[in-house]
Amino acid sequence: MQSSQPEKSKPPVKMEQRGRILGIGGVFFKSANRDQMREWYAKHLGLADKGQGAMLPWREHDDPQKEHVTVWTVFPDSTKYFDPSPAPFMINYIVDDMDALLDRLKQEGVKIDAKRMDESYGRFAWIYDVDGNKIELWQPLP
Repeated sequence: MQSSQPEKSKPPVKMEQRGRILGIGGVFFKSANRDQMREWYAKHLGLADKGQGAMLPWREHDDPQKEHVTVWTVFPDSTKYFDPSPAPFMINYIVDDMDALLDRLKQEGVKIDAKRMDESYGRFAWIYDVDGNKIELWQPLP
């Protein structure tokens, strides 16, 4: 016989380690037909990218007061932004502590791009996976 009370779920395990991924900050891909690709995604899936990307807001599970946005955008096929990666896409991950993450990845032997970028909306760094895919790391400013 089943209990009439709802099953209690366990609270999520909170990682205390700094330098972790909080979520996806962006999904970027190349297209030789950028305008047509944007129109297709807007018409069929409602992703309206008028040049700055489609902004998809979300909140952290462990801290719902923290708001983030995932940017979805199509780059021109000629972009050099993904170089030297051979992939036609790049994922951007939001991180909580860029320095801690890069220090740990360096110790683990991960290929890290020497380039860094500081913008008014956060800090950026890039790493490469085992296939050479470029991965963008973003630490938003508080």
